[in-house]
Amino acid sequence: MLKNILNIGAWTILSRITGFARDAMTAALLGSGPAAEAFFVASRLPNSFRAIFGEGAFNTAFVPAYVRVHQQEGNEAARIFQGRIVSLLLISQVILLGLVLLFTPQFIGLTAPGFEGERYDLAVVFTRITFPYLLLITLAALYSGVLNSIGRFTAAAAAPILLNIPMILALACYRLFPTPAYAATWGFVISGVLQLGFILWAASRAHVLARPQAISLDKPVRAFFRALGPATIGSMGTQIAVFADTIIASQLLAGAVAALYYADRINQLPLGIIGIAAGTVLLPEMSRLLAAGKPDAAHAAQRRAIFLTWLMAAPFLAGFAAVPDLIMRALFMRGAFTAEAANASAAALLAYGVGLPAVVLIRSATASFYSRGNTATPLWASLTALTINVLLKIALTGSMQQAGLALATSIGAWINLILLIVLASRRGYMALDGRLWRMLACIAAATIVMAEAMYMVSEELQPYTAMLPRFQEIARLAVTGTIGALAYGVVVLLAFRFAGLNFKSALRR
Repeated sequence: MLKNILNIGAWTILSRITGFARDAMTAALLGSGPAAEAFFVASRLPNSFRAIFGEGAFNTAFVPAYVRVHQQEGNEAARIFQGRIVSLLLISQVILLGLVLLFTPQFIGLTAPGFEGERYDLAVVFTRITFPYLLLITLAALYSGVLNSIGRFTAAAAAPILLNIPMILALACYRLFPTPAYAATWGFVISGVLQLGFILWAASRAHVLARPQAISLDKPVRAFFRALGPATIGSMGTQIAVFADTIIASQLLAGAVAALYYADRINQLPLGIIGIAAGTVLLPEMSRLLAAGKPDAAHAAQRRAIFLTWLMAAPFLAGFAAVPDLIMRALFMRGAFTAEAANASAAALLAYGVGLPAVVLIRSATASFYSRGNTATPLWASLTALTINVLLKIALTGSMQQAGLALATSIGAWINLILLIVLASRRGYMALDGRLWRMLACIAAATIVMAEAMYMVSEELQPYTAMLPRFQEIARLAVTGTIGALAYGVVVLLAFRFAGLNFKSALRR
């Protein structure tokens, strides 16, 4: 499991590096003005639907179903099942695309009601360009799920790199487009074509590329639909919260949408590298073990995934808590991205950090249910958290602006995780033993020490890095992060020894 998580994580790191280059260019060329906010809304909309119909509900229901058919009925039955699902996916996506393209002005009016004038007009134009991306990336997500089901994780982990490279090239050639925002928009769509092509090639090489089949509501397809309904509503819960962010932020001070976007890009780093990687590996692993009648082994795999996830994600929490302003200034403050924009994004990043532990662990917690074909229970947990989340967004934005939206998201994530753990434990779907709790406590102690070390080092370095006016923020962040990481590693090892735990053993099992 560790090997697969690290494999996905390594490719995701490369994706995030190219993603940072893309975001840095976007910040420098677009800043946080009307064109930037219009592009962020236009690109967020297909990505939100992707999370519902792609990696979210669709793969949540599809992967365990595909694993069961493959194990119980063989390759040919799995190929036919996959082809029928591909047909259903194509039909649903073409209908959705047609509706959005036909009613784009009304769609923007609903999702960004605060947009007027230039922001509104650009958002309509950009959404009509970007929305076909959803069809392409949803198909890519389905074939990625098939590859993950058979233990081929590399292609799906590497594909997002092809999101970033076309956008980087398009932004580098922005003079060929009417504006840099148009360049980013077309680069976004081209990336969908490249990602789908790459995944189809990988699936073909792995001999799991099934063509669309005639739709038939046989037993596997009916079982898939029974799981899909609750999973779709559950995935919509998270995305409704995202839509709520967009709706509310569009009515706040100018730049709020952009501030949330840039903060979320940094917040997504540990989620993509660690949380999603662990969940991607864990779901098919637990599905296989449970199908083989080995629930104790499935619970052990889940405990290990939780430990590895929190071990690797905790340093990000320390950084978000200790130096959010330094992070945003060092990474983005150049060109059209001003110090004011950096401060607004830093406030949102700090608020997102409050929920980071919960956000990265939710995928591992939901695997308890999804691996058993139970998509209804995570649905109710998600909807409960969503209700509280949206109410908090309304209550907190008045005084906290975009940071209130981010804080509400964090609180909602904690409520979701706690509900999932309690419900799974009561049903025997999860077994969190004392050893795991001691390991998590050791990591928490090291996180606190790392945050304190980063804060103090950052303050002490300021007079010295001032001698490097163009690179002072980058230099401060590099040194601060290095010293913080060293402190984290040392304290983790010492805490494990003090608690009577073997760190190497924890990594292996």
